[in-house]
Amino acid sequence: MTTEDSAAHAGEGDRARVAVVTGSDSGIGRASALRLAQEGLDVGITWNTDRNGAQETAQKVRRTGRRAAVRHLDLTNLPDAAEVVDQLADELGRIDVLVNNAGTGTSTPFLDLDFGSVREVLEVDLLGPFLCSQRAARRMIGQGEGGAVVNVTSVHEHQPRVGAAPYCAAKGGLGLLTQVMALELAEHGIRVNAVAPGEIATPMTGQEDADVRGAQRPGIPLRRPGDAREVAGVVAFLAGKEAAYVTGASWAVDGGMLRMGPQAGSHLPDDSWRRP
Repeated sequence: MTTEDSAAHAGEGDRARVAVVTGSDSGIGRASALRLAQEGLDVGITWNTDRNGAQETAQKVRRTGRRAAVRHLDLTNLPDAAEVVDQLADELGRIDVLVNNAGTGTSTPFLDLDFGSVREVLEVDLLGPFLCSQRAARRMIGQGEGGAVVNVTSVHEHQPRVGAAPYCAAKGGLGLLTQVMALELAEHGIRVNAVAPGEIATPMTGQEDADVRGAQRPGIPLRRPGDAREVAGVVAFLAGKEAAYVTGASWAVDGGMLRMGPQAGSHLPDDSWRRP
């Protein structure tokens, strides 16, 4: 895809802010890309296994009147994979926001985990965001206008889950990385925050395009899973000017799950806990 193709819906001289959203072929990534486009940003979109999904996201972005560019991103191919951030910034002209959303996980008991699986989760969920953020931050510093990084972690940044040792380790690490980045990049006007979703209706949880209003989750205080657009709203807030004094924070978007403990919150079979 050429720059001319991606600019089909942009006016001459338009100098919109630019966001790169990794893993934006579906779920939270797609919802975030679309919400940022609705806020007036051009969007760089990445995919790993679902090229058609990424193209669909790009079409939705362009329908808002913003530009979109698409690249393949395999975060198990590090450090080279992180070059995609620079490629998208070059095509779209700059980068003002990076959303590290691409992720993977396991559901394997600790004693049964093999090294290859552990390494893959750490590469995708921790090392990939680390390297992509370095490239984005260097570009933002060069532009001299600050910027924002939003790391999509999980409630498991804060609380453990049985069978998810590599995922919890990576998300916990990404949470602390967020805080270190916030301290070190603040002098350059770059804000760094995390969004920690609970159970969200996405392909990763087997609930793509589900109507969350009809689902019953007794152990979650708000009684239902979340919608990807509800996470995207917080991502857009943290990426925008209204959050200009927010950095180093982790925003849970979980229906109150963390107040219950996510292991219990997602497994309680009834509402008996609500009564003293």
